[in-house]
Amino acid sequence: MVAYIIRRLLIMPVILFCVALVTFVIINLKGNPVDRFAFNPRVKPADIARMKHNLGLDKPVQERFFLYIESLIKGDLQNSLINSKPVTVLIGDALPNTLRLAIVSIVLAFMIATPIAIYAATHRNSAADRFILTTAVAGSSIPTVWLGLLLIILFAVKFREWNLPYLPINGVKDTRNPGGFRDLAEHMILPVIALAIPQIAGWIWYIRNAMLEVLNQDFIRTSRSLGLKEQTVQYSHAFRNCLTPLVTLVGLSLPDIFAGALITETVFSYPGMGYLTVNAITQNDYTVIMGTTLIYAAILIIGNLMADLLYPVVDPRLRA
Repeated sequence: MVAYIIRRLLIMPVILFCVALVTFVIINLKGNPVDRFAFNPRVKPADIARMKHNLGLDKPVQERFFLYIESLIKGDLQNSLINSKPVTVLIGDALPNTLRLAIVSIVLAFMIATPIAIYAATHRNSAADRFILTTAVAGSSIPTVWLGLLLIILFAVKFREWNLPYLPINGVKDTRNPGGFRDLAEHMILPVIALAIPQIAGWIWYIRNAMLEVLNQDFIRTSRSLGLKEQTVQYSHAFRNCLTPLVTLVGLSLPDIFAGALITETVFSYPGMGYLTVNAITQNDYTVIMGTTLIYAAILIIGNLMADLLYPVVDPRLRA
């Protein structure tokens, strides 16, 4: 296991280098971010040349890439091309918000999807099972943008019109009257719901199918023949054998969660990594795009590594 962890950690810089290379090439295909000023009659060509020189954008593409890699090795993600702030500072402000949003949505999705999926599996082909599966299909098919706008219209706009307690729709706190943890939680409710609903729908299908496979095995029939309570059979025996594929599911869900955060955070103006990345893309701020992409890649690699390390925890047979 130690050797496996070391191998995964050693290959991580190679993966990040490949991610940086692909991202840098794609960004530069979009063009130089200073070139947009060429269409402004108030900006002279000399001013554009000076901006390129000050930002280091007058150098060849390959030279700029290796200069970026050199600074990356030193732990410097360079400065934003738009506001000149260090990218590490921008990411340091945004990353905790996204991690908080992702962790809460994962926990919420797991807590909701698990009992529903187990009920559907133990009542296979019943009316409740068909209703659950139909709802899950509908939930996984809802576009994230539409879902976010629907939540805003209902719980923020309409609830306010109906004189009901309404929820905030932007930021992470009330800038005029910050309310501590409660204020933070209220600002997270709608983004978490928008991010969790597609995960809940997908997990219901996955957990239900895994449960059906386990429930048809011989040791489940043996447990029932011994007179154990059905709840004990379902949770202590059947569901426990589904934990290993569930760990895999969580690891595979990380890209979907972070991809959903790009849209969710933009819709709710939630100042996380997704919001920062989308703004950087619209402004062609390639240093910020490079920084956020690399952080996303590192989180996904570490998340998958942690999922692999959890296998022996949930399945004692893998500890040997």
